[in-house]
Order: sequence, then C-alpha cells, then structure tokens
Amino acid sequence: MWITSAAFADFCSYGLMKTARQLPAELQGRPFTVAEASRAGLTPKRLRHRSLTALGRGIRSEGPTAELPLSVRVRPFIEVNTGCAASHLTAAELVPLPRRRQKEATPMYHVIRPEGAAHLDRPHVIVHRMKLYEDEVTVVDGIPVTTPERTWLDMAETLTVDELVAMGDSCVRFPRAELEGRDLPLCSFSDLQRMIDRHKGKRGLRKAKEAIRLIRVGADSPQESMLRLALVRAGLPEPELNMPIVGSDGIRHHEPDLSYRKYKVGVE
Repeated sequence: MWITSAAFADFCSYGLMKTARQLPAELQGRPFTVAEASRAGLTPKRLRHRSLTALGRGIRSEGPTAELPLSVRVRPFIEVNTGCAASHLTAAELVPLPRRRQKEATPMYHVIRPEGAAHLDRPHVIVHRMKLYEDEVTVVDGIPVTTPERTWLDMAETLTVDELVAMGDSCVRFPRAELEGRDLPLCSFSDLQRMIDRHKGKRGLRKAKEAIRLIRVGADSPQESMLRLALVRAGLPEPELNMPIVGSDGIRHHEPDLSYRKYKVGVE
C-alpha cells in the first residue's frame, strides 16, 4: 500500500512518534478546553495524541497540573459547565477564607449548578445542585465564584460551629490595607444574615445561626478566633481584639491579639 509523504508525516506526528507538534504558547503549561484548542488551530488528531491527558470530556492538559494555582486548574472545568460557579471548599480556597484542611485522594473541584439545570456528571467535579442567585456570584481571577457570604453559608454543611465562626470573623474583619491591598471587609454581618434568611431549610443552617451570634470584628486569624471562643467558654469576659496599647504620652504601642484593658492584660 502506498501513502503520500504528507499523510506519512501526519501519521508520524500524531500517531506513533513520541514527539508531538508543540502546542501554541497560550495553551502550554496549563489545562485547557477543547474549544480553546480549536480556536488556537489544533486539529482533532493533535488533541488525541498521547502527549495530552484527558481531564474529563472537553478538557486536556500536556503535563501534570497538581502544582499549578487553583484558579488555573479549576478554570476549564467551569468553562465547560455553563451556568456553574466554583463553590464550597473550592470557593473558600480561591477567596481565600479559612477552612478545615480536607485531604482528598484526587483533586476534586466543587461547583454549584442552579436548581432546574440538567444533571451533570464529570470526573474531578463535585456538583451541588441548589438555589443560586445572581448576587451570590462574583468573579475571582476571571472565574465565577460564589461570594464570601454564600461560601460561608455553603461551608456550614461541613464545618464545625467554631470553624464557621473563624470563617465568619475572616469575612467581616477590616483588612490591613498596607499588607493586603484592600481596605474593606469581604462582606458584612448583614450579608451573612441575608444568606441565612434567604436559604430556608438549607443544610447546615442551624450551625450558621449559632455561629453568626459568635462572630466578631477584629480577629486577624483563625487561631485568634478559636482562642477567643475558648476564653469565653472558660468563663472569662469577652476580650477586645487587636486593640492598640496607647501610653499616657499618646504614643501607640503593640496591639495584643486579645486584651482586657480594664485589667491591663494582653493575650497572645
């Protein structure tokens, strides 16, 4: 059987030869969708080459992705699932918000798909089908993500009350602008309460109602939140959070994590 030289070259490039044609620069070093690849000029044969790994229907990658930033890894999974937003643990990591570390055997991404949408079953994706309002979705690094207040309520499904308090403290705290590049809280108490009032009957709602009564402005870390809860439960008065010590000369000194100014006691 005779074949043309062009056909033989195509066979070698896409079939048995180890070396594949180099990907366009914009697709290198990250997972991408088949639609992106098509727009970049890749043929179906190139997409079937063994140098590419299928991460699910419509998603390919040339190399390992575990060490890539989460936003880079999850983006194609959101793009191929229209109407979805990153949610739960994935959203908490993208914002970021404190959460309990969860070890998963395989990289799994959490997405919300609105009620009434078609069933979705994809590898690497945990799909939550529930009510999702337009004002509960924001954009982080170009990816639709549930807002901090909606993420907080969703995480009530799996976090303990104390962990939910620590996450809520992180949501409402005023950031240190010189260090964090922002000067407004991620959300307010009223935003958190609005989520509770809006989503009647949602899993974790009881914990969310208990946690919101314990959330305070001022904690700079989950450890400070946990220490505050422990002190109060031990019978001590509720401490002030990160209040500066101001001397009689008006000079501002250290800010203890927690303090009792009446007793001149600081707690770190």
